[in-house]
Amino acid sequence: MTETLTLDEARQIWPILSVSERIEAFQSMERSAADAFFRELSADERGAIVLAQTTVERLPWLRLLQPDDAADVVQSVPARERESVLGLLDEQTRHEVIALLAYAEDEAGGLMNPRFARLRPDMTVGESLRYLERQAQEKLETIYYAYVLDHEQRLLGVVSFRELFVAAREKALKDVMHTEVVSVADTMDQEAVARVMAQRDLNALPVVDDQGRMKGIVTVDDIVDVFQQAATEDIHKLGGMAALDTGYLQTGLLAMIKKRAGWLSALFLGEMLTATAMGRYEDEIAKAVVLALFVPLIISSGGNSGSQATTLVIRAMALGEVTVQDWWRIIHREAVAGLSLGLILGSIGLVRILTWQAMFHTYGEHYKQVAATVALSLVGVVTWGTLAGSMLPFVIRRLGFDPASASAPFVATLVDVSGLVIYFNVAQLILQGSLL
Repeated sequence: MTETLTLDEARQIWPILSVSERIEAFQSMERSAADAFFRELSADERGAIVLAQTTVERLPWLRLLQPDDAADVVQSVPARERESVLGLLDEQTRHEVIALLAYAEDEAGGLMNPRFARLRPDMTVGESLRYLERQAQEKLETIYYAYVLDHEQRLLGVVSFRELFVAAREKALKDVMHTEVVSVADTMDQEAVARVMAQRDLNALPVVDDQGRMKGIVTVDDIVDVFQQAATEDIHKLGGMAALDTGYLQTGLLAMIKKRAGWLSALFLGEMLTATAMGRYEDEIAKAVVLALFVPLIISSGGNSGSQATTLVIRAMALGEVTVQDWWRIIHREAVAGLSLGLILGSIGLVRILTWQAMFHTYGEHYKQVAATVALSLVGVVTWGTLAGSMLPFVIRRLGFDPASASAPFVATLVDVSGLVIYFNVAQLILQGSLL
C-alpha cells in the first residue's frame, strides 16, 4: 500500500484491514489527514499506531491528545511500554495523565478531562471573558461552559459562554452564574454518568470529589464511546458469548474461539437436559408418535417468547427505565402479554392442524385431541417462557451479575426443558384413554 490515502478512503477501508495493514495505511496518509484521522480512532487503535513508530515519531502524535485521551492510550499499550509512553508527554500533561490513571477505567474520574474553563465568583463578566480568552489557548476540552470555583476548587456554579456574551460587562459573575449545577462523583460508574448526561441533555458534566472539589469534565464525545462500548458488550452477551475486547476482525482466531466456546459448551450441556426430558416421556412418544412431530414447534415457541421478553427487560434496565424494585410490575405485564401471545400462537397451531387434517388426513382419527393438546401447550409454554425470560435478568441482577448474561440462547435452553414437561403433561391429560 504505497499510494497516498485520503481521509475518506482511510475511513472506508479501515474496518477490514489487519493491524499491520492499518499501520501501513496510516503512514501513507498526508500529515493533515493523518492528524484528523488519529483523533477519530479508538484508544487501542491509537496505541497500536504509536507503538509502531520510533521514539521520535511518537511524540507529535501523543501531544495531539487531550489528557483523558492520552491516559486511554497509555492504558491500552502493554505494561512494559507505559513508562516510555508517559515519558514522551510534557510535564503538565504527564502529571494530569498519572492522576487520571489512579481512577478505575470505568469510573467518571478515569473518563474525565482535567482541562476545563474555570472562573472566580468575584470576577466581573468583562474580566471573565478576557480570562477565558487566555484559557482557550491552553487546549481546553470544551468552551460551552465555564465553571465557577472558590479558592479551594469547590464547584459553586456554571455559566455558558452565550450568557457571558449577552450579560453587561460590569455585572458580577456571581449574579450571572447558575448555582444549581448537575455534577457527578469522580467514582461514579461511567454508564451511570452516561445516563445522567442523556437524561439532562448536557454537552458536558462536571466531575467532583467527595469534598465537592471539581476535578474535571466529561463531555458528550466521551459518552458516545461509553454507549458504544456498553451496547457492544451487551449484544455479545445476549448472543451467548463473552464480550470481545477488540473489533471482530482484530480479534485473533484463538481468542475468538475462547470467547465463544465457554458459553457454547454450557448451553450444550443445558440442552442435554432436553434429551433427558424426552427420555422421561419415551413411553408416551412410543404410543403416540404424532406427539414427536410438534416437539420442535413447542420448544422453539417457548424459547422465542422468552428471548423476546429477556431482551426487552435487559434493554429497559440498561436505559434506566426499570430497576430491580419494578419486578412485580413487570411480572404482571408479561403475564398478560405471555398469555395473549400464547393464545395467538395456539390459535394458529390449532387452525394449522385442522387444515392439514382436512387436506391430507395427516394426524389420524384423534386429530381433534392432538390439535387441542398442541394449542393448550403453546398457551402454557409461551406464557411460561415469557415470564421466565422477563424475570431472569432481575434474578441475575440480584445476584450481583450483569443482566445481559441472561442471553437469548440461555433463556431458550432453560425454556426448552420446561416446555417439554408442560407439553407432555398436557398430552397425558387430554389424550388419556385415546392415544395414551
